[in-house]
Amino acid sequence: MAIVQTMCTSFKAEVAQALHNFTRTTGNVFKLALYVATANIDQNTATYTPTGEASGTNYTAGGAALTNITPLSANGTGYWSFDDLTFSNVTLTCAGALIYNSTNGNRAVCVLNFGSTVTKTGQDLTITFPPMGATDSVLRIS
Repeated sequence: MAIVQTMCTSFKAEVAQALHNFTRTTGNVFKLALYVATANIDQNTATYTPTGEASGTNYTAGGAALTNITPLSANGTGYWSFDDLTFSNVTLTCAGALIYNSTNGNRAVCVLNFGSTVTKTGQDLTITFPPMGATDSVLRIS
């Protein structure tokens, strides 16, 4: 089992089918759910799954809503991201996350691998997204 950082394969087709709207004020609701190191989430993950999801104090199954940043394009690349997300005063252990569209069938977007296990005990856990840009944004299509 592993958490493989990737854009989900199903998402690639669903973008062309107009099933995801990332526009800041009028778009779909996207959530970020946290997972333990033994979770099996990768490019084949098509929808949110509670299997392998982290649990703990002040963390709700399904994660928390993200704030969209409207997609842009430059130099042949479309890109978009989210504002940083903070889980306040949590006690849990996690090693990765799944971003999914909770408005439209809990369809998976991408898997994030944190590179190590993160443990918080009565502390804030902040997911910091890279800055917007054609080479930096968390989501990019070239």
